[in-house]
Amino acid sequence: MELKNKVAIVTGASRGLGKAIAMGLAMAGARVVVAARSEVVKDKKLPGTISKTVEAIEAAGGVAMAVRCDVTDEGSVRTMVERTIAAFGRIDILVNNAGVAFYYPVVETPLLRWDLVLKVNLHGTFLCSKAVLPTMIDQKSGSIINISSLAADERDEGTVPTGVAYAVAKAAVDRFCYGLATEVGCHNIAVNGIKPKAPVDTEGMRYWEPDEKTTEGWVSPDKMVKCVLFLAAQDASGVTGTVSTDEELSKWHGL
Repeated sequence: MELKNKVAIVTGASRGLGKAIAMGLAMAGARVVVAARSEVVKDKKLPGTISKTVEAIEAAGGVAMAVRCDVTDEGSVRTMVERTIAAFGRIDILVNNAGVAFYYPVVETPLLRWDLVLKVNLHGTFLCSKAVLPTMIDQKSGSIINISSLAADERDEGTVPTGVAYAVAKAAVDRFCYGLATEVGCHNIAVNGIKPKAPVDTEGMRYWEPDEKTTEGWVSPDKMVKCVLFLAAQDASGVTGTVSTDEELSKWHGL
């Protein structure tokens, strides 16, 4: 699937990796819906809004539209999809990038925080995927990409900063990816996941890891973008039903 004139939705696209992915898709010729909750900057250390991402895309010659969306709210997600179809007539690509972590051990984790991590990372992925599927099924094509994490695989994740809730959510997202790919392959829809081999060098990661003296070994957003562009071009006849690291995708497909 060529990306020129395709329509892509990217959640969590006001800053960081989501913004980089939205920019990359737009520069590849896709028309991009920039979706997130951030309409104003609330913390100077975490700059970025959906309108600022759209401005950057348009300044670079791309086409984009900002849509405020809370991925935990089914009505908000439905509105995002309706506005996308009203503006562009179709949906070819969904990047489930919106995410949140809670950096505390289980014994210190309130139920509200646990629920929030699962709602944003897992329920949001489910709601957004479910909402775009009728359109993709009618089109007989599409690509859904979930941004995952190595936290889903590490058995000692409870001892490291991202916490058990985040690890549980991302592990469930990976399983959702495998199951959904099996369900929708007959409609020529690809479903894949990608997880960075190391922290991605973004404003958010620097904000949450202020004690890191170096970002050496971190994954550049550009490397992740290349992987997303590759997956965005897939349908069920190509790569589908996979959850890979950026290193694996780069090695296997020469990215």
